Amino acid sequence: MALFPISSHFHGDFVLKLVPVDTENTMDEVAIAAAEHSVGVHVPDKVIRARKQGASEPFPRTMILADTGLEPTDTVEFYYSEA
Repeated sequence: MALFPISSHFHGDFVLKLVPVDTENTMDEVAIAAAEHSVGVHVPDKVIRARKQGASEPFPRTMILADTGLEPTDTVEFYYSEA
């Protein structure tokens, strides 16, 4: 377990935010941490997905952050998805 800073780019938000997460967090947990800083109202039937900035595919939701290949302060895009 280690503190790991990511740069959060949440779709619909115009500001990047530095968000501290843990290397053992799943991508779902990382998405929740990012949402706390950008989302004013939670949309219950939507899932927040995460992908490295510029990537076409999201990370698997159960992937551990340490296994993503991200470096500290890499930008991660967060967006709503149906699944």
